[in-house]
Amino acid sequence: MILHYKCPGCGSDMAFNAENGDLSCHSCGRQENIEKYPEELKSIRFSDDEATEFHCENCGAVLITAAETAATNCGFCGAGVVIADRLSGQLAPAKVIPFTISKEEAMAAFKKWCSKGLLTPKGFMHADRIKNITGIYVPFWLFDLNSKVQVSAECTKVRTYTEGDYIYTETKFYDAFRDINLDYLKIPVDASMKMSDELMDKLEPYPYDQLKEFKTPYLAGYMAEKYQYNDEELLPRAKDKIGGYIDSYISSTFSSYHSVLYKNKHIDTRNVNSHYVLLPVWMISYDYNKAEYTFAMNGQTGKIVGKPPISRGRVTAWFSGIAAGTFFALKCVSYMMGGGFW
Repeated sequence: MILHYKCPGCGSDMAFNAENGDLSCHSCGRQENIEKYPEELKSIRFSDDEATEFHCENCGAVLITAAETAATNCGFCGAGVVIADRLSGQLAPAKVIPFTISKEEAMAAFKKWCSKGLLTPKGFMHADRIKNITGIYVPFWLFDLNSKVQVSAECTKVRTYTEGDYIYTETKFYDAFRDINLDYLKIPVDASMKMSDELMDKLEPYPYDQLKEFKTPYLAGYMAEKYQYNDEELLPRAKDKIGGYIDSYISSTFSSYHSVLYKNKHIDTRNVNSHYVLLPVWMISYDYNKAEYTFAMNGQTGKIVGKPPISRGRVTAWFSGIAAGTFFALKCVSYMMGGGFW
């Protein structure tokens, strides 16, 4: 089933407006509240092959999509469409964080970010080689995890004191035990096969207080994917993400000891709840020096992540500056200690 959102005023295609949270018509500028959008104005078409093919109601073109695509734009007329059958039943997201950064704002923010690169080539810093920028709702699972932790350790406390002409060191040994219950809420793990896990992890955190009940109009005018990994498949990744926090908390409970030797550490982490959500990401492809670089921007906070090219000349100059500064500082120290000129 293919959904188009038509303007009640002129009949043109409408898309979600990140600036005000409404549906906007690109032709006449009319705004429609998502909650009040009239159902009868949805243009619906059922597809014989919902996995790969759909027909654009706006221009009639037959388009092929990947099976995981849930929302896209027609490559012929640019109309935004939502493939609703790929977002129903078990594939229906529970929540969505809508875009609040528009395409124009994302472009401007990226160019500003490029200009701050201290070690990037000058040509890259001009940010005039943006190949494309795409707004994508990326599927995530949010996990609520509970960890029951039991730890036994041999610990010491050391005291040094003086009596008369002697210095004494006193070491006391303790058998310590910890029984800990930890809860971690909304641990995000991306469920897309296409997206880089490294990029998606670095985009965190998202403002989860901005989660809204999922409605298909939020996707109009953007790309969207359905999940390709379920929560059971991604649970090990969620556990790995909190592993460091658990170890840090355990260590904090032994902070009063001078040394700690763990004899036994048992951690049992279980999934309490998992929610399928869509989170907004601007994906930016940048063409520089015959190579393509991929960057991602958090569609809510504007945080940008990616690896820009590095200028060898700038790196050399930067380290040369550090070396020169260090040499100057050492000369100053030598002068002050020697009491003369150099």
